[in-house]
Amino acid sequence: MTVYRGVRVVFCDNHLLVAVKPPNLPAQADASGDTDMLTLMKAYVKETYAKPGEAYLGLVHRLDRPVGGLMVFARTSKAAARLSEQIRRHAMVKEYAAVVRGGAPEEARLEYPLDRPDGPPQAAALTYACLHRVEGLSLLSVRLETGRKHQIRRQLSMAGLPIWGDARYGGGRPGEQIALWAERLAFTHPTNGDVLTFHIPPPRTEPWVMFDIFDR
Repeated sequence: MTVYRGVRVVFCDNHLLVAVKPPNLPAQADASGDTDMLTLMKAYVKETYAKPGEAYLGLVHRLDRPVGGLMVFARTSKAAARLSEQIRRHAMVKEYAAVVRGGAPEEARLEYPLDRPDGPPQAAALTYACLHRVEGLSLLSVRLETGRKHQIRRQLSMAGLPIWGDARYGGGRPGEQIALWAERLAFTHPTNGDVLTFHIPPPRTEPWVMFDIFDR
């Protein structure tokens, strides 16, 4: 594992790059003008491999700005197309850890449609398993079936299980960091067909430290 300007790069070959996005770093450039994950990883590729000009790096999925965890980027247009197709077919596994307020059931599937400002509601689905409950909080392992904007945050809030620290959907308090983390990615390598699996646990901070999760 390599650390580049505060970002952990866990895998990189000629076709793809997997790294850990720190919380509160935009996935790509936005109106804030703040440094973003995509730009940093392009710079990493350019410097590491001495690429002339701007290095190509394809953004195939995103994480909300306050959310940290694993992201995969494509280093070629062919890899970008093949990774995007895996996402479209739900063949890429994306699992998240979340700490929510309340006592969650052992497992559930949420299918609440999500409103959007520019059209009809979108169908959305996720499943979760409750791993532990401590002091009015529940630790969930969440797997997305669809990839809607803010989906996990919105659907868990709609289910009466707001995510700890979520200022927008969960009544998070000032100074709290949202307890949502992209902890596992699994997909097929776009050229050699190998199944790649990556797992990075959440940071050892509140409220994660209340749960026995770091050796999973």
